[in-house]
Amino acid sequence: MTTAKIFGIGRHRLTVDGEGVTTLVAFTGCPLRCKYCLNKQSWELERGRLYTPELLFEEVKIDQLYFLATHGGITFGGGEPLLQLPFIQAFSDLCGRQWQIVVETSLHVPLATVQAIDPIVDGYIIDIKDMNPEIYEAYTGKANNIVLENLQWLLQNGDPNRIKVRIPHIPDFNSDDDVERSKEQLAAMGVENFDIFQYIIR
Repeated sequence: MTTAKIFGIGRHRLTVDGEGVTTLVAFTGCPLRCKYCLNKQSWELERGRLYTPELLFEEVKIDQLYFLATHGGITFGGGEPLLQLPFIQAFSDLCGRQWQIVVETSLHVPLATVQAIDPIVDGYIIDIKDMNPEIYEAYTGKANNIVLENLQWLLQNGDPNRIKVRIPHIPDFNSDDDVERSKEQLAAMGVENFDIFQYIIR
């Protein structure tokens, strides 16, 4: 039986995690250890509630009319949702193609995972952090080469409009100039949609 730990379900989110009305489902588990992580609870694998795809579907289908009317659906985040490939595939079989499926991801997973999930994903919100490999590794604890390889594959094998890349200005790690350089490099790769924002550290 396919199961996953989910630490949060946020309903009635409007245009912030994809098109229309969405429900954000947050998984535990992440390969990165970002210094200012917004969801550190995702690191704690014992946290959250254990779900099957069937149980999650029964819980979120209450909003099906909103999804269908607004071209919305489910956004999987976390944590790293692509670590839950079998769960998302099984969930997609239940909800069908009328619901949009979006993933908020670092893309820090094997290329085979991206290739396997791509046929059922309608949109990607990708956290790049920074294109400079030294900045990326200092902030996340990991190298960014696998991320860029996966992003390149997505851009070469699908519609770039499905992809939005988030580039944060992270205090003590990158500058406005770093952010602009990252945007220029990503645009040269074929990225068209960006979310540039400032981390507020409290």
